[in-house]
Amino acid sequence: MKSDKISDAVVRRLPVYLRFLNELSRREVPTVSSQELGQKLDLNPAQIRKDLAYFGDFGRKGIGYDVAYLIEKIQQILNLDQQINVALVGAGNLGQALSNYNAYLKDNMKIVAVFDASPAKIGKQINNITIQPIEELAETVRAKNIRIGIITVPDTEAQRVADELVAAGIGAILNFAPTILKVPPEVRIHAADFTTDLLSLAYYLENGKETSNV
Repeated sequence: MKSDKISDAVVRRLPVYLRFLNELSRREVPTVSSQELGQKLDLNPAQIRKDLAYFGDFGRKGIGYDVAYLIEKIQQILNLDQQINVALVGAGNLGQALSNYNAYLKDNMKIVAVFDASPAKIGKQINNITIQPIEELAETVRAKNIRIGIITVPDTEAQRVADELVAAGIGAILNFAPTILKVPPEVRIHAADFTTDLLSLAYYLENGKETSNV
């Protein structure tokens, strides 16, 4: 891997490559070229080659990429060659939907604990996971070696939950609450803001022909 700092854009494209490569693997396609990847993913083939070259020389001239080998390497790059345990805080409708969503399991990411502050929800099960009180978060994070947290609580509670996740030793957070969270620089945080994405789509109803996907 090159010593240069890898941009966020490159890292965010790797799961896109991995998802399509897994599809090729299911279809028993042995090799794929950057041109084919670019055509299917609507990306510049040169950009794909540059992205992958940050991490090693995976292709063969005139042949392309071995699908199984490239899947293995991207999984290693993304640390998906090991199970990554995830905690979810907020057992409302969205939290329950995410807990029941099993597609990520094939990528070795697994929600192993769910927390909520409501006494009415504590003790109930979601996808064979018993909802725990928020007071048990720190102990559970350490006991189950949980490394990523997902926040699906109301915006008024999100910062407090983020603080508790950080204090428990979580290294990365996916935030679904519609608010900006402050965390230490060593903790990575990504925001999944449905409202912003939905509202921005309205712009493209009238201006879609003037813009392009990025």
